Amino acid sequence: MFEEAQYFAPVTAQEDGSVVVELASSHPGFADPVYRARRNAIAGLAVGYRPGAPVPAAEYTEREHEVWALVARELGVKHAEYATAEYLHATRRLGLPQERIPQLEEVSELLEPLTGFRYVPAAGLVPLREFYGVLADGLFHSTQYIRHHSVPFYTPEPDVLHEVIGHANALASPRYARLYRAAGEAVRRVEGEEALEFVSKVFWFTLEFGVMREAGELKAYGAGILSSYGEIEEFRGMDIRELDLSAMGTTQYDITKYQDVLFRAESLQHLEDVVGGFWDTCDDDSIAKLVASGL
Repeated sequence: MFEEAQYFAPVTAQEDGSVVVELASSHPGFADPVYRARRNAIAGLAVGYRPGAPVPAAEYTEREHEVWALVARELGVKHAEYATAEYLHATRRLGLPQERIPQLEEVSELLEPLTGFRYVPAAGLVPLREFYGVLADGLFHSTQYIRHHSVPFYTPEPDVLHEVIGHANALASPRYARLYRAAGEAVRRVEGEEALEFVSKVFWFTLEFGVMREAGELKAYGAGILSSYGEIEEFRGMDIRELDLSAMGTTQYDITKYQDVLFRAESLQHLEDVVGGFWDTCDDDSIAKLVASGL
């Protein structure tokens, strides 16, 4: 239940060089000074990051590692039932640690030999054009903090569980990684804000919340579903629609609740043909025509 590159707690740099993450009063960690101090310190690692350098290591606590281990174990059980075969195969190829939070540099070292992707740290909001654009270069912006231990199966914002279990496992698949790169290339190609928003919505309804027919069942491949303990058991009961570029690019969605409208690909090849083909060729003019056709 989050929108990539947008639904982050604001991060501000203070005059003394420190970094403050501004959590909402409804955030599970709002009243926990220890958690808030850790969030500030971890955000500071990303603020000081320089492109091309190794990602600074975050010092995680034992309790934080326990949250990762619990959620990773439970999601693994659900993935066996609900995830696409391609995602499961990529998960086995990547081999993320199950009992501790991996460092982003470690994730990059596992991922790069498989598909060329590397992770870079994000302190907070990353502008849409930058977030999606660097996918073309095989880079993925990721948070490093983990959700509050009091609610291990919920997060109001994308944390390292979502960014790594949801996205890195998908990025370990050459076929899914190709789609991520194509989305980045499309963002680099389009110029207007309307076209940028259209491309990002297609990403949302596919690589974040995409579902697919497989062996007679509905399976999930979107990182948002596959990293959500609750949503992964609910998606089959949502309003499932046929894959439609015009509809995906113009449909509004609510980031604060489970997604009630999903778009179904008939196969991975179908997804590659329709969505990959769109990202490979789209420009402002072709997107304007798609928008007009959906009105």
